[in-house]
Amino acid sequence: MRPSDVPIPSSPTAPFPLTTPFCDVVAGFGRGSAQLGIPTANVPAEQLPEDFDSLALGVYFGFARLQPTSNDEDDDHHHHPHQARPDGSHVHFNNGSRLATEDLQTLPVVLSVGMNPFYHNQTKTVELHLVHTFAHDFYGAQVKFRVLGYIRPELDYTSRDALIADIRTDIALAQRALALPGYAQQSDF
Repeated sequence: MRPSDVPIPSSPTAPFPLTTPFCDVVAGFGRGSAQLGIPTANVPAEQLPEDFDSLALGVYFGFARLQPTSNDEDDDHHHHPHQARPDGSHVHFNNGSRLATEDLQTLPVVLSVGMNPFYHNQTKTVELHLVHTFAHDFYGAQVKFRVLGYIRPELDYTSRDALIADIRTDIALAQRALALPGYAQQSDF
């Protein structure tokens, strides 16, 4: 365990589980994939249940499911909106129309609820890393997730490499916890 890690019990304890409705996947800052190699799906904090307001800033784990918001199978990019990010890159909202069957299964998730001090965010964000390899982005789709436990508080980092190393450790801890029967049985929601 790292000094910041919170011991994970053998099954969820209060206030967990916390389950969201389906929330929109919106464009974030583009740092997860581009700068860290760990893609995240951002959701608007205002779409989350009130219980999330009282969560401590930090890293959590659980399960998530995606759903497309459109049956539009048209690959023509002109039918889907684009959004420019502050860094000049563009996000293509395909509403999850390119998600494969295996992408729609219940997946392990590690999520950050916080201010991301390494990046000096001005507002709280909720960013989910679905532990799965996707062939395509899914901006504009929706995600429902169940938070089952807390891994550690939010930290500041002196380097990007230290941040990446901790995220990889968070993912490994989450996968081990989610394999325990007390957590695995929470995957059907």
